[in-house]
Amino acid sequence: MAPRIQQLTGVVTDRGSKYAVSGGPAGTRDDVDRFLKALKRDKKFAKATHNTWAVVQSDGTPLKGDDGEAGAGMVILRMLEREGLNGHIIVVTRWYGGKHLGGDRFRHVQDCVRAYMDEFVS
Repeated sequence: MAPRIQQLTGVVTDRGSKYAVSGGPAGTRDDVDRFLKALKRDKKFAKATHNTWAVVQSDGTPLKGDDGEAGAGMVILRMLEREGLNGHIIVVTRWYGGKHLGGDRFRHVQDCVRAYMDEFVS
């Protein structure tokens, strides 16, 4: 069965870079792999510059992936831990716009995760 993907696109646009956020249930590493594979079936997400993600597995084990956006997975993971949200993956996708964003990229990741939580997590 394909994972259920909840998604917000066009969350942040800055200096040509565009961000989206996706998420859904994922309690194990296998669930994470299935979720990422399903997300990347959409060519738009497969061709993204970065698909950074984090999850606190059902057993409490934290996992994260930066996908070349150093430190971004940890930003997502900290927000999941603060919310006490286990068994749920959040992926922040960035399409690079040609200009470096410096530290602003971490604020954009936070904005995406907050928008996702506000929309889908009760």
